[in-house]
Amino acid sequence: MGMRALVAAAVAALALAACSPAGPDDAPSAEGVTTVTVRLWDDQVAAAYEQSFDEFTRQNPDIQVQLDVVPWKDYFVRLPLDVAGGTVDDIYWLNSSNFGALADQGKLIDVGRELADLQAGWVPAAVEQYSRNGTLWGVPALTDGRIAVYYNKALVEAAGVDPNDLTWHPTDPSADTFLPAVRKLTRDSAGRTADQPDFDPGAITQYGFNAARDLQAIYYNFVGSNGGRIQADDGTLTFTDPKTVEAFDYMVKLVNTHHVAPSAADTNDNPDFSRDQFLQGKMALFQSGTYNLKNVGDGATFEWGIAPLVAGPQGRVSVVNSVIAAGNADSPRRDAILKVLRWLGSEEGASYLGEEGAALPAVTAAQQAFYDYWEGQGVDTRFFGDAGGTETIPAPFGPKFEAASTAFNPVLNEVFAGRTPVAEGLAQAQEVGNAALR
Repeated sequence: MGMRALVAAAVAALALAACSPAGPDDAPSAEGVTTVTVRLWDDQVAAAYEQSFDEFTRQNPDIQVQLDVVPWKDYFVRLPLDVAGGTVDDIYWLNSSNFGALADQGKLIDVGRELADLQAGWVPAAVEQYSRNGTLWGVPALTDGRIAVYYNKALVEAAGVDPNDLTWHPTDPSADTFLPAVRKLTRDSAGRTADQPDFDPGAITQYGFNAARDLQAIYYNFVGSNGGRIQADDGTLTFTDPKTVEAFDYMVKLVNTHHVAPSAADTNDNPDFSRDQFLQGKMALFQSGTYNLKNVGDGATFEWGIAPLVAGPQGRVSVVNSVIAAGNADSPRRDAILKVLRWLGSEEGASYLGEEGAALPAVTAAQQAFYDYWEGQGVDTRFFGDAGGTETIPAPFGPKFEAASTAFNPVLNEVFAGRTPVAEGLAQAQEVGNAALR
């Protein structure tokens, strides 16, 4: 996740990225000043946080905040090691795959008790997502809204495609308007499209879509829109659900049979590959969330728009995810941490995210600034909300989901690479994932 355009902000983001993590006992402090370290994975939000925390320190001169930006690809590799080693930051971002285990280990401050007076002002879905054993384990920092589709206006117009009304169907080609569209939107170096007989899949210069092993942007939404599930109500994995298998089969064929999406060799280990292709004008449709809005707004040099999520047999069913700022229960700076968390959970503290367009705050009173920012940029963001549909598929949950995904992702990599048949691979993914959950 990430977002921003001004040179000064980019310089600030680079400087932030260079910060090294400060552990609970080694944060630098001036005389009489407590330094609280905050770990996150988004440069654009970090730039907005810099402004927010400048104001916080103006109001609380005895507390300084130091940001520690860890890239997404490394974030959850390092985090458990740093927690176990006692070198994790005072406050750190968490997603739903990782918070449960840390809460159960007693590593997180009980925000539900400590900041109960603020809870009514936070997005209810975020509060629900991060509540466990009767309490809330972090301050909802940002929410992604629904998944939607960014599109390159020139490319879709040249192909005669309307990105606002696309439907995919795994078993009824006559009901599928999406596949014919993305085949028209995929071109090789000779200018031939993927629906032409001489199309060369070894020389693609423009992709139609970003199908990949991308949980949030791609496969949860395809599965949900086909009426499938990834997890049962008890948290166990359901990859072998027939509707789930159908959805994965469709996605994998987009990559390996129809060649309208990048190779898994490019996307399996580089979650930003498709985004970068879109920003370079080499991809027509890029399905993603608000977490890429600032990246697209700042990085695209062409006219672009936002269309609703591609519909499936069950309509548009999106995963909706939020992120919390969790307090380190082992830190000796508990009082200062709680003051910073209270600031992040307040309208004033969260307003900087929205005013910069960096992310959609999970503090409801601060959200209008985000929509106003993008309206001022001429960007219609309504499809990230209810205009893009209201049905959802549950986000990942359970204290061991991260361990399960570590087990099943290598199997899904082989499935998307076309080296393991879909049904066989999903059965393997379910087996190894559920073993990790036990």
